[in-house]
Amino acid sequence: MENSTNKKLYPEKFSDFNSEVKVASPGRINLIGEHTDYNNGLVMPTAIDKKIFFDFRKNESDDNCHIYSLTFDSYFEFNLNDFSKAEDSWKNYLLGVIDEIQKLGKNLKGFDCIIKSELPIGAGISSSAALECGFAGGLNQLFNLNLSKQDIVELSQRAENNFVGSNCGIMDQFASVMSKKDHIILLDCKTLETEYIPADFKNCKLLLLNTNVSHSIADSEYNTRRAECEEAVRKIQQKYPEATSLREVNFNMLEEFKSELPKKTYQRCIYVLKENARVEKASEAMKSGELKEFGELMYQSHEGLQHNYEVSCPELDFMVEFSRNKDFIYGSRMMGGGFGGCTINLIEADKIEEYSEEISEAYFKKFNRKMDVISVSAGEGTIIDEFKA
Repeated sequence: MENSTNKKLYPEKFSDFNSEVKVASPGRINLIGEHTDYNNGLVMPTAIDKKIFFDFRKNESDDNCHIYSLTFDSYFEFNLNDFSKAEDSWKNYLLGVIDEIQKLGKNLKGFDCIIKSELPIGAGISSSAALECGFAGGLNQLFNLNLSKQDIVELSQRAENNFVGSNCGIMDQFASVMSKKDHIILLDCKTLETEYIPADFKNCKLLLLNTNVSHSIADSEYNTRRAECEEAVRKIQQKYPEATSLREVNFNMLEEFKSELPKKTYQRCIYVLKENARVEKASEAMKSGELKEFGELMYQSHEGLQHNYEVSCPELDFMVEFSRNKDFIYGSRMMGGGFGGCTINLIEADKIEEYSEEISEAYFKKFNRKMDVISVSAGEGTIIDEFKA
């Protein structure tokens, strides 16, 4: 049962709220390797020090659940045995998790949950994955479901694929749960093999610049890009059956099929193959402390996303272009699904304040829109605390 009533109900139901389980679930950044995860490629994400917080308690019912979002000032309730897709998108990430847990045959009972977020929505830092993974992790603890971290990652991804309808890869959920403080993950999305690389940026920091735009085509175009890549794989498989994703396709194989693929599809594939190669180079540059080289690979990644994969937008392109030829900025690129959200910038720490003012003024002059500045560091994955009554 949906209930759109707002915080007037909050004092009644939750005024005496004593948490049994608390969860802190982080957003994530991705330094390089964009749109490669659903192509079984390589990515370099990490959780960040900005989170969504959950408080859980069991209630006396078998199947009634009450959820209140402090952030959205929104309350809703549902029955575990009878719920359907909600109109408010944020609710569907939670309902999708419930759906996937029940598909696993796990037994849930009535519970109450309060949610508070410090993650900006639409910024490309995976507030959706943080919502899914934190919610799943809390329910796992509250009801002793015996789900592993990997189970939580995978069911959260399925929730987004199946219930929400976004055909995302596994990177966001994996980074939200599996990250280690002060490290970046080199993740192989085909094998889930991981390498934790120290996030040693020397005199630099990571700076997110949020365009504060979220173009409505983002979700549909995301699914379209995935479909284009999969269509290319089906074509290539006719000759190379071992190619089950673009990960098994090399440049020579792709060139063979250039005339058979639509021009745009070929460009999508070229981008993915080059981006995987860039991630490998970037991981080596990071390990050897070659930050200038790392930054140049970030710029190359943006150019591919802009021209070959075509998921950027004028606001993102302006920010990246504005950063060029400034010797204190080593690299900049759009991050996330695209068509809005943030650029991620590798910048000398002592220049952040001055540069933030400069680009904020230029951005407002160009687009008549304010941007947000978000300084982030590599953080821990989902943290769960239990409080015994």
